[in-house]
Amino acid sequence: MDSKIFKTLEYQKILNKLSHYAQTATGQQTALRLQPSDDLEHIKKMLKGTDEAYAADRLKGVPSFNGVVDITPAVKRARIGGTLSPQELLGIRTTVQAARRIQVYVESLHEENPVETLLFWSEQLSEQRSLENSIKGCIDENAEVLDSASTELSQIRRELRSGEVRIREKLDSMIRSSTVSKMLQDQLITIRGDRFVIPVKAEYRSYFGGIVHDQSGSGATLFIEPESIVSMNNKLRETRLREEREIEVILQKLTALVAEQADMLLYDVDILGNLDFIFAKARLAREMKATLPLMNDRGYLKLKKGRHPLISLEQVVPIDVELGNSYTSIIVTGPNTGGKTVTLKTIGLLSLMAMSGLFVPVEDESQLCVFDAIYADIGDEQSIEQNLSTFSSHMTNIISILKNMTPKSLVLLDEVGAGTDPAEGSALAVSILEHMHAMGCRMVATTHYSELKAYAYERKGIINASMEFDVATLSPTYRLLVGVPGRSNAFAIAERLGLPSRILDYARGEVTEEDQRVEHMIASLEQNRLTAEQEREKAEQLRREMEALRSRHQTELDKLESQRDRMLEKAEDEARVLVDKARSEAEKIINDLRKLAQEEGASVKEHKLIAARKELDEAEPKLRKKNTVKRPATRTRSIMAGDEVSVHSLNKKGHVVELSGSKEAVVQLGIMKMKVSLDDLELLQPAQTPAPRVQKPVTGVKRTRDDNVRNELDLRGANVEEALIEVDRFMDEAFLANLGQVHIIHGKGTGVLRTGIQEYLRKHKHVKSYRIGNYNEGGTGVTVAELE
Repeated sequence: MDSKIFKTLEYQKILNKLSHYAQTATGQQTALRLQPSDDLEHIKKMLKGTDEAYAADRLKGVPSFNGVVDITPAVKRARIGGTLSPQELLGIRTTVQAARRIQVYVESLHEENPVETLLFWSEQLSEQRSLENSIKGCIDENAEVLDSASTELSQIRRELRSGEVRIREKLDSMIRSSTVSKMLQDQLITIRGDRFVIPVKAEYRSYFGGIVHDQSGSGATLFIEPESIVSMNNKLRETRLREEREIEVILQKLTALVAEQADMLLYDVDILGNLDFIFAKARLAREMKATLPLMNDRGYLKLKKGRHPLISLEQVVPIDVELGNSYTSIIVTGPNTGGKTVTLKTIGLLSLMAMSGLFVPVEDESQLCVFDAIYADIGDEQSIEQNLSTFSSHMTNIISILKNMTPKSLVLLDEVGAGTDPAEGSALAVSILEHMHAMGCRMVATTHYSELKAYAYERKGIINASMEFDVATLSPTYRLLVGVPGRSNAFAIAERLGLPSRILDYARGEVTEEDQRVEHMIASLEQNRLTAEQEREKAEQLRREMEALRSRHQTELDKLESQRDRMLEKAEDEARVLVDKARSEAEKIINDLRKLAQEEGASVKEHKLIAARKELDEAEPKLRKKNTVKRPATRTRSIMAGDEVSVHSLNKKGHVVELSGSKEAVVQLGIMKMKVSLDDLELLQPAQTPAPRVQKPVTGVKRTRDDNVRNELDLRGANVEEALIEVDRFMDEAFLANLGQVHIIHGKGTGVLRTGIQEYLRKHKHVKSYRIGNYNEGGTGVTVAELE
């Protein structure tokens, strides 16, 4: 694509903004070199990467590329045998560390939300842990070679430190001497050229001897290395040279390791730069409030609320454009400074951005097309050096466009045919537009010529458009109106500015009848458009009100459901308290029955049992009446003993044991019997052999050991809950039968059943003690309980 179009549409400014969001030098270079592509699949891959990075930025934030430096020059120098400095080696180490950190970030992100493109790039980063550890063991964070880099270096540096200490001690003793101290300018030790010296007054030079390394600006102070420490300084200097040679050896070894991995390191730098570039695109999209465009290669373009990315959000006016479906060319008319040129640049620049894999500032579901080239003739490109007029400059550009354009090109023409005689210019413009339209390219052109309005109206595949102008304020609104040609507002503007009416009337008389008819047609179209837009706004307002009403109703419904849930939870809590109370009362009544049996020799009179049963019934919790409509019981005949019924209030099934009066029945629900109102029962299945129940008179209850009560209970195969119900019943029978010892068979298994039974026996009131069975009694598969 011709680079001239980038300058015309200000594409480079977008790349400059993009590069500012890149964190690495390689990423910035990649951003600045970004070029549009004409390969649809490649563009979709680039946009997919941008979309994944955009989602990652929203979920976890952009990863930090801190530590990534451009190590390319250093790695290339290592590959040809050069020795790297500690700073360069440290840069390689931090880059390798950052690569591993970013790889972990992408893998973690992929587990939560698949990011195939980012994962593809991160997986290509090489594993350089060994090189990283080697450099880390020799170079610290300040790019200094560590003492531990080698045994020899550690020894040399110990000698250096001890040598410096001896020299300082020697000089300290010298400057503290009363004889020497008066000869010194200051009582301190300093260094000149890696040699330890003391500041001596110039007049005492001969006293010290030694070597003068420097003097003050006034010459009053000489920095002298006393003769007594010259040999010590010399030895220290030799040790420093040994240190430098050892450091050089260490650096060469590390450089050799870098050279071995040179190709992988250079590839890693490119991968990191590409990942940085992808995340930079995501950050640019967030800053521009841009979205992912749909791409096609069939010449279809649809911008919904498209914004020029270089105009601030507070000032930009969005445009709606559709091109390539019902029509392939748009002729835009309207006044100067009305926004026609900005419209052209918006269409062209957004197309370039999408073809470069960038998000574009449009609403969702917007579509953009892959063009083989974009051509534009926009603005006054008069060349003084070539001595070309405005018209000549435009013609030069258009001729170049005509030579290179194809049916898959996008052509943007600003003020086509301008700069010459209106009659000739309009005719030439119609001819140029007709040729381009016949070729089949996508074209948007702006003009002032009224002749082009009629041309667009009559030609299939071309549509008029205009930039809206507010006559009341005499200012443009910068809104693009597709389907409505622009009006000539000269008379209206002149009238509002105060031009005498007789002059206006004369001017109107000079306008041909055909031109007046066209103006009236345009005015009618504009009026219809305004009416339709007002109706649309009313419909949109009504839709918003309905949405708000629906949202409010949903909120109220959620609130009511929440209140219902809280009330049900409260009712359940209250019922639970009542049930616990009833259970406690029932336990008390059972204990009283047992005491009665003991006191009266296991014989209880009928009237006492009836009284106890009545007390148990009275302990039953009274359930709160529900505010729901009671469902009538559907039955074909009256409820009888033995029938299978459904209890509505409990949502349980059971069997009728007996009728209790004309309004109640005793129903067996599992192990529990209770009185239920007949209105609360629904007949499910009649008894198989319904027969009247004969009530036998009961004179008393007497249980003795002669009643054939078992002294063992086999619970093998039962779960804990079922077993405890059976044990409870069995213990009551054993106690009433005056059994002294019982055997409970639970089996060995996992021990869960045994533990549950023994825990129950431990809390039972009538169990004196319990133990595991003896060998001849069944061992750990049996528990033997002694009753009181």
